[in-house]
This record gives sequence, structure tokens and C-alpha cells, in this order.
Amino acid sequence: MPYENICFEIEGPLAIVTLNRPNRRNALSLELMLELIDCLTHIGGDSSLRAVVLAAAGKAFCSGHDLGQMLGRDINEYRRIFDVCTELMTKVQSIPQPVIAQVQGIATAAGCQLVATCDLAVASDQAAFATPGVKIGLFCTTPMVALSRAVGRKRALQMLLTGDPIDAVTAAEWGLIKRSLQMLTWPEQLANSPQRSRQQATSPSRWANKPSMLKSI
Repeated sequence: MPYENICFEIEGPLAIVTLNRPNRRNALSLELMLELIDCLTHIGGDSSLRAVVLAAAGKAFCSGHDLGQMLGRDINEYRRIFDVCTELMTKVQSIPQPVIAQVQGIATAAGCQLVATCDLAVASDQAAFATPGVKIGLFCTTPMVALSRAVGRKRALQMLLTGDPIDAVTAAEWGLIKRSLQMLTWPEQLANSPQRSRQQATSPSRWANKPSMLKSI
């Protein structure tokens, strides 16, 4: 299936999925989420693929929901958007392969939720993470769940109630990401730093029971 909002590549046992709406800061439109679900479903059914890297085109990783789709809709349309988002996050965790977020820029709201939902994450030192809904009179309720599991209740509430961003170093200290890498040598470090994680992740038996493992956490 050809995709319009994501790119899909295969490098040996590694699947690379790239959010590809850089002009919209890779906002999670309904169409993008449906494509991502379809792609992850395909990956999950392919036993030759051992791990997934989730990357993004442009300067931002993901700015959350596409606010252009959140105005002037009826209640059923809003439910559809959030139901699909829930399905997407569930799909990330239910496929047998580990999903590794590769964060090069800002990840906010549902974009931050997406990072927190992934099994592993690395980020450049130019990345930032936030749940800024409170600043426009909203509350990032669904991102709260994955974020709380990753960083703990108090730190999650700090982000949720202030809307203030945290940098990649802080995100690593709090456990939202595995490691922060210097942007100037980002390509070289990506080639080396995640390699051990990728090699371990691509072991046939290492993640065989991933869905049941996650349920026990």
C-alpha cells in the first residue's frame, strides 16, 4: 500500500517508518494515524522484521494532533479521531517487534505520548518534550497515561499542569528516552549508539512475548 503521510523502508531485519508531514510538524492527522496503524500491522505480521525505528522528517518529531482537524467537528468525528489515536498507541505496543523512537526535534502532546508509548527512544540534544494543552485551556488527558508510566506521577504532573517543555537531557534523566545525543554528530552517533539496542532488539527470542511482557509492567 502506498502511503502519503509516512515513509516505509526496510534495512535487513530493521523496519524504518518515518512521519512525513514536515510542513505540519508531523501532526497526527487522522489519515497519518490510519496509515501508521496499517504499516505497523504489516510489520507485526512479518517475522523477518525484528525491530522498528520510528523517525520523522523535518525539524519537528511530532506536534501532536492536527488542530486543523479539531475545529468545527461534531462529537462523533472527535470520537473517531481519539479512538484511532488509541488504536495507534495500542498497536505500537501490541506488535511483537520493539519500536524505537528516533527523536530529532520537538515532540508535544500526542507526539510526546507517541514517544512515551514506544519501547525505546533516543533523541538529539535539540529535542524537547511537552504536554502544553493546559496553555490553551485543555488538558492532555490521553498523553498523561503513557507519560506517567514512563516518568512517574509527579514528573508527569509537572509537565501536564505547567505545559513547560523539558530538554532531552532531562528526558533521559527522567526515563522518557534512553539517551540524548549531540546534534552535531547525530548521524554518526545514531550509527553507533543505538546499534547495541538494535542488535539486542533484533534477537529472535528477545521480544517474542512483548505484548504479555508489557501487560505485566
